Amino acid sequence: MANTTGIDRKQFLAGALALGTAGALLPSGQATAKERTRASGRHGMRHHGMRRHGVVYTVGEGGTPATAWSPRRMRADLRAIRDELHADTVEVTGDGVDRLTATAARAAELGLHIWLQPTLADVPERDILEHLAETGRFAERLRRQGASVDFSVGCEFWLFVPGIVPGATVLDRVENLLNGTFDPVRMQRRLDAFTKKAAALGRSVFHGKLGYAAAQDDEVDWNLFDVVGIDYYSYFPQPASYIRELRRYQRWGKPVAITEFGTCAYKGAEKTAGMGWNVVDHTKNPEEIKGHLVRSEHTQAAYVADLLEVFESMGLYGAMAFEFVTPDAPHRPHDPRHDLDMASYALTKTVEDRPFDPTSPWHWEPKEAFLAVARCYLRGRAS
Repeated sequence: MANTTGIDRKQFLAGALALGTAGALLPSGQATAKERTRASGRHGMRHHGMRRHGVVYTVGEGGTPATAWSPRRMRADLRAIRDELHADTVEVTGDGVDRLTATAARAAELGLHIWLQPTLADVPERDILEHLAETGRFAERLRRQGASVDFSVGCEFWLFVPGIVPGATVLDRVENLLNGTFDPVRMQRRLDAFTKKAAALGRSVFHGKLGYAAAQDDEVDWNLFDVVGIDYYSYFPQPASYIRELRRYQRWGKPVAITEFGTCAYKGAEKTAGMGWNVVDHTKNPEEIKGHLVRSEHTQAAYVADLLEVFESMGLYGAMAFEFVTPDAPHRPHDPRHDLDMASYALTKTVEDRPFDPTSPWHWEPKEAFLAVARCYLRGRAS
């Protein structure tokens, strides 16, 4: 098994911002619009319907042992994803082949469609490819056993894979991107080479639909893959603007999957272009929210509901809300300065039994966005 060094969302999105993007990620297979259409929605758009209605489920090590991935929590979470969120798809992502495969296997048992995406960072290229291949071989075993599964070879290689952008670590590469101390032509050449290598390896071990995670502005040869996959964090006042922007990904004549979308739970977060998380002062102990933000679960819920209506109207292959739970960003309702959940994209809020105790047990509770997504998914799956 490959080394499982991880990366957190803050590092990931910082790199996306450096290239003038606001997202990243995956995809899969030729999908047709549903034959039936729904009546016009509140924005006056006709609905053709998506094929996949999903959510991102991360299987990382966690910031503390109390918030780390666990088989018990995973099993309960996946059942809630199916039965309470009404999702038919789960994007299983992160590093650690054991965590990825155990989660994917359980999702298959529950009858969920699986978008399986290994993301390993800051290790030699051969380790990243080994991690990819081992995960892909498991995905193929699931597929042959009858599970519904797509496989992504990875995400934002320019950020995760050493050697494409200067820097030994993700943070080093982010700094070089921000400072402009990199050669964009050389970066693109190296990115293309690694993407081609990863796609070939993915094809060799997995024979279903293959994808890759790309930032919104990435240049990718989508001929290598079966589905165009995009992490999407744009904000427009009018739905027609989303449609115009998203249509550019359809020019390849392949299904388009939105493999991340969402925003945070405070007023104005939807306008941050995917940088809503960047409101936490990590130099403080305990970490605290910067400025005087106003918590607003409604902001988050309205944004995801509006985007889902757009995605449905376009008949996209699918969409994966980011994300189900963020254990390391607890909700502290009586202490707004330390309510880290405001800076979380999660559809649920993490509630500690003993606030500020890193060993404390915790549970999640649904946010308004969870309920909004559940309504959209229930309606979308019925059409």
